[in-house]
Amino acid sequence: MKPSVQIGHVSVGNDQPPFFLAELSGNHNGDLGRALEIVDAVAEAGAHALKLQTYTADTMTIDADTPNFRISDGHSLWGSRRLYDLYEEAHTPWEWHEQIFARANERGMQAFSSPFDPTAVQFLEGLGVPAYKVASSEIVDLPLVRAMAETGKPIIISTGMASISEIDAAVGAARQAGNDNIIVLSCTAEYPADPASANLRSLPTLAAAFDTLVGLSDHTMGIGVPVASVAFGACLIEKHVTKRRADGGVDSAFSLEPEEVSALVRETKVAWQALGENRIGAKESEREGLRFRRSLYVTRDVRAGDIAGPENVRSIRPAGGLAPDAFSVIEGRPFTQDAVKGTPLTWDII
Repeated sequence: MKPSVQIGHVSVGNDQPPFFLAELSGNHNGDLGRALEIVDAVAEAGAHALKLQTYTADTMTIDADTPNFRISDGHSLWGSRRLYDLYEEAHTPWEWHEQIFARANERGMQAFSSPFDPTAVQFLEGLGVPAYKVASSEIVDLPLVRAMAETGKPIIISTGMASISEIDAAVGAARQAGNDNIIVLSCTAEYPADPASANLRSLPTLAAAFDTLVGLSDHTMGIGVPVASVAFGACLIEKHVTKRRADGGVDSAFSLEPEEVSALVRETKVAWQALGENRIGAKESEREGLRFRRSLYVTRDVRAGDIAGPENVRSIRPAGGLAPDAFSVIEGRPFTQDAVKGTPLTWDII
């Protein structure tokens, strides 16, 4: 496994705090001004990168109205909608990309996208993006994965719905194109997703199976799941973002608002710091605490010849005397010398 993947000037890996990728998606609601406001807000909140989705309704699907081209009636967000209409509403106009990327860069973030067909890869190459993201539904489009990989840019592969063999095929396609700058993201392609379906224990399995860095593309509500993912090795976390969920939009229901982005960046860093190292024992920061462990002390003035017992010896804080369990050994023995209250009990005075 590569210890890190370089996305622009940022190193992403397990030796760094988690990299937060803010997905704008369709939360601009068709308004470039709103899109730029979201960029500013998530930059201020501490996001490391901004991601778009590069497609049009016509590059994503066709204008058809048979059952195959409609979302199922029971879908919680987009039930019964035509695919073409949904993508027409949600897409980010290509003529906006350069301005959005420039704003993100000005605010200190990396900026790239998920291309959904080869023309989008060519378009994004013209904008000099530093990385590419393979969307979950596109993981089976191996020619598209190869087109991204052949650019030599890092490839972030989302695995929602994918079997182990499908993930292997996509990772293999990228490597066959000569690209080993790969991060594999665990993902549940449910909108919004139930935390119980996150299966974060699979993250180490992904890392071991494909010898890659791993992360999480998360569609649950809130930040609990991504914070927990850090403990399982996630070095990159992606969440959809918006300015205000109350404003509506195709993805707003499961998107983070800026203050939540700030909390996520802060708390995932805390979780990463808490991982520490694989060792058991007193830590340097606990050195002072070791002084205040319990031990046996003389608790009232005694003279040589007095007999040790509960009336003059007890287990108290601080350390310095015999271990508390030694009381059964010293009880009933005479003191060999005078000792004042507060003297640590040692073998030479008993």
